[in-house]
Amino acid sequence: MSGLRKTIAIFTSVVGLGLLTASPALAKKDKTEGVEVRIKVMTMEGEPIPTAVVRHPEEADRRRVNSVTGEWTASTLYLPDGSELIFVPGMSVQLEISAPGYMTKIIKYDIRKRKNLAEVQLDVLAMDVEDIEEPLIQFGRDRPREQGGAGPAN
Repeated sequence: MSGLRKTIAIFTSVVGLGLLTASPALAKKDKTEGVEVRIKVMTMEGEPIPTAVVRHPEEADRRRVNSVTGEWTASTLYLPDGSELIFVPGMSVQLEISAPGYMTKIIKYDIRKRKNLAEVQLDVLAMDVEDIEEPLIQFGRDRPREQGGAGPAN
């Protein structure tokens, strides 16, 4: 029994020493991998806007923010022509931030190597709802129906 214990002890010490001396493989950042950019959309009071969207002027798709935090995160955008817009340090990117009931804001953000967080506050859209009248939509039934007998239903 004691020989088995010695063998296990030697094995665990060799494995432990091997784990301590083994250096981890450091992954180099790929040149085609972009820098992560975060946009946080808030009200003037600092509350996140869960219905906000972020859009690049050259693309048609709107990207929704996280409904809890109000943040949008990306490192690459895919443009309609099939090309990729990779966020790299030193690059300036223009983004359009909008939400229902708020004024749309266009920002220009200079991308850094790290800690790319842009906090955007949207103003409430001032609208007088009382002044808006509902449009009258006519469906071609503005004259009374004929009071006739029974006939085929068309």
